[in-house]
Amino acid sequence: MIISKTPYRLSLFGGGTDYPEWYSSNKSHIITAAIDNHCYLSVKYLPNYFSYKHRIAYSRIEMVNDIDDIDHPSVRNILKYMNIEEGLSITHDGEIPANSGVGSSSSFTVGLINALFRLKGIQLSKKDLAQKAIYVEQFLNGESVGIQDQIAAAYGGLNKITAGFGRDWEVEPVNVSDEFIKQLENHILLGFTGKSRFSGIQARKQIENFEKNKIILEDIIGITKIAIDRIEREDSIEKIADMIKATWSFKKNLTDDLTNEKLDNIIHYSELNGSLGGKLMGAGGGGFFMFVVPPEKQENFKKEMKNIKVWVPFKLNTKGSEII
Repeated sequence: MIISKTPYRLSLFGGGTDYPEWYSSNKSHIITAAIDNHCYLSVKYLPNYFSYKHRIAYSRIEMVNDIDDIDHPSVRNILKYMNIEEGLSITHDGEIPANSGVGSSSSFTVGLINALFRLKGIQLSKKDLAQKAIYVEQFLNGESVGIQDQIAAAYGGLNKITAGFGRDWEVEPVNVSDEFIKQLENHILLGFTGKSRFSGIQARKQIENFEKNKIILEDIIGITKIAIDRIEREDSIEKIADMIKATWSFKKNLTDDLTNEKLDNIIHYSELNGSLGGKLMGAGGGGFFMFVVPPEKQENFKKEMKNIKVWVPFKLNTKGSEII
């Protein structure tokens, strides 16, 4: 049995500009962090004495004889892409709910590709792993997804992604001290509203509005470039939080329903109770919020933020997808 352990991601800056429909003809800068919460996938060959050939267990269980009969799009298309002929048992266990804004579907895709290639005795580079996951999701699944989720899941760490004027992209680690990373970890809180949403709908709307939103997206990229400079200079957390607030002030206007009055009120109330900045994660519509809160204020902050159902401390994952 092969078991992969793959992190989810925290989108810090530049979200919304990592879609190929944007960066194929525009410049894009993104800062993303892998978080120390994971998607686990176990895979093994399945003996042929069962009444089915493949068994896939996630939020439901599928038992099929033909790959084409698998409902889960990533599982179906990865098995076809890899020309899998043997029977397989695939089991998923995630530490964070699906459709909550932390890139869970891409973590699943990255983790499954990593595990299946290792089952065949092949160890992929981080770049190969991310590229294959992007190909599966964008071309085989036909999903409206960007590239930061797969890159964060494959690489781990705190990274800056550069793309533009074509489909190529580059990844570089953000060069900061361990002490600064610890400061970030101590100040960031992830809060789950309890409401999941299908990110593909919001993502498709954002893509359809690219031309109309060109100035907003360019402003988001401008903020990201400033944020990269501030982070690499290890500027104060307060100044970096200001950049997060500025990003959200632009991003929430990308579609009419990316946020709503209830979600806006959560951001507003968080600032009244000590947050230095916050935003809704992922493509919007619900899921996780990120807040930057001084450690000494966090206990009272959590008590006051009654719309948040679950709190997840932020800790950086540095390894990316790994076989355990």
